[in-house]
Amino acid sequence: MRGINTLRRKLLTTAVVLASGLATLSVPSASAEEWAEKEELKFGFIKLTDMAPLAVAYEKGFFEDEGLYVTLEAQANWKVLLDRVIDGQLDGAHMLAGQPLGATIGFGTQAHIITAFSMDLNGNAITVSNDIWDQMKPNIPKQADGKPVHPIKADALKPVVEKYKAEGKPFNMGMVFPVSTHNYELRYWLAAGGIHPGYYAPAKGDTSGQIDADALLSVTPPPQMPATLEAGTIYGYCVGEPWNQQAVFKGIGVPVVTDYEIWKDNPEKVFGVSKAWSDKYPITHKKVVKAMIRAAEWLDANNNANRPEAVKILSQPNYVGADYDVIANSMTGTFEYEKGDKRDVPDFNVFFRYNATYPYYSDAIWYLTQMRRWGQIAEEKSDDWFMETAKKVYRPDIYAAAAKELIAEGKLKAKDFPDFDKETGFKAPQKHFIDNITYDGTKPNEYLKKFEIGLKGSDTI
Repeated sequence: MRGINTLRRKLLTTAVVLASGLATLSVPSASAEEWAEKEELKFGFIKLTDMAPLAVAYEKGFFEDEGLYVTLEAQANWKVLLDRVIDGQLDGAHMLAGQPLGATIGFGTQAHIITAFSMDLNGNAITVSNDIWDQMKPNIPKQADGKPVHPIKADALKPVVEKYKAEGKPFNMGMVFPVSTHNYELRYWLAAGGIHPGYYAPAKGDTSGQIDADALLSVTPPPQMPATLEAGTIYGYCVGEPWNQQAVFKGIGVPVVTDYEIWKDNPEKVFGVSKAWSDKYPITHKKVVKAMIRAAEWLDANNNANRPEAVKILSQPNYVGADYDVIANSMTGTFEYEKGDKRDVPDFNVFFRYNATYPYYSDAIWYLTQMRRWGQIAEEKSDDWFMETAKKVYRPDIYAAAAKELIAEGKLKAKDFPDFDKETGFKAPQKHFIDNITYDGTKPNEYLKKFEIGLKGSDTI
């Protein structure tokens, strides 16, 4: 069936109706059904476990159920992926949550990108080399069994960074992209422990993000993180799975903290398309979101019962391509820190529960606050600006239309979604951060003022 076109499907429907000779036959006519304006689609992704909704929507036939015939194509890096969505080589893609926002406000590439689907919660971790871990361990409290007390704060890393600084050695760490969740999570964790991760100054031509930095953060593509760590080019990194667990399996590093511990149930990736594409193909976009909502629900259904099958899918070379056991180490509800220290983390990867797929404005605004905090947004912005920008990029209206159709079709239940008549797009103030600072998305500037390290108010570089 893959590759069948609209005309053929309409002819098949008409043929069935004519052959039956029955006016009451319950096969929808072409005029009674919304047909996708574009059926043949190509979507991009990066080889990470959180691309799972795309793989599952394809492998379980959810795209085809919507009359969509999709090709999934791994991309070399996040910049290439974004550029190909902008120039139309890709219809849409698995994206860093900061990419549609960064592009729309003109940090780096300028383009209006939108998202109507949040792909997951959590899923990242920070890993350090074995040598750095050995230097951190004396600074970490121990449980009765001798294992470290979690969460491990960057306070334990601070003396190590200070030692390197005193010796004139740069303390290099990796993250995947300047507007990635990983960049902001790594910065958040470091700053909460008194380690300055540096500022950006794009107006002055400095996009290194290393101004005033104690730890120097630079971009490394996710699959290359373990090899770069092993080579000693970086001393630690923040990345999604399976590249933290890969360091454990290879015996080259130790994940010290998950993003779940930095910010409980934080939003991670999104599915992004250009606004122009969405405006041209609104029915197609809605159908894509429907298929991906079903995939996300399947991934979390029955208390993660489908995860072993999902891991098998993801381990294929055309998707993530890592060993089954490496992917399963985090995808099936556990997470291994130091070798042999495997702990239950049932929500390390969340795809559907807790309304994970809904594009909340408050999620968008959090990313924008971090862009402002670290200088990617160079000047003070009003609370209204944050709200208006979030509404330009995050499209809960498209999501709600897709969800309501799934409910009407009996594929999912209303209880699985927010109450769309009452939903404001803002989560209640969130308190589960590693530094115990509360985030209220309706008050972004007030939130920024709570941080000792970072730009706020009229601060500039």
